[in-house]
Amino acid sequence: MHDLTGFQRDLLYVISGREEPHGLAIKEDLEEYYEKEIHHGRLYPNLDTLVDKGLVEKGQRDRRTNFYTLTRRGRREIDARRDWEDQYVDL
Repeated sequence: MHDLTGFQRDLLYVISGREEPHGLAIKEDLEEYYEKEIHHGRLYPNLDTLVDKGLVEKGQRDRRTNFYTLTRRGRREIDARRDWEDQYVDL
């Protein structure tokens, strides 16, 4: 996960917290968090990067709607990141 941008990590977290979200649902969640508009030109290329890295799978719900799910590798990366963060964050 060290080679991902913060935005890409946030995408992974949003996808992991929803069941097969489509791009618009992911976009809405991120817009709420960032408190600003997320443009399609930023969202979809980053989702494609996560697919290319094997962290996310892209499926097709219908001819116009794709959905996204974490791969096992994506889940392992999130778990490893949280373990790493726990070393430094005092709960």
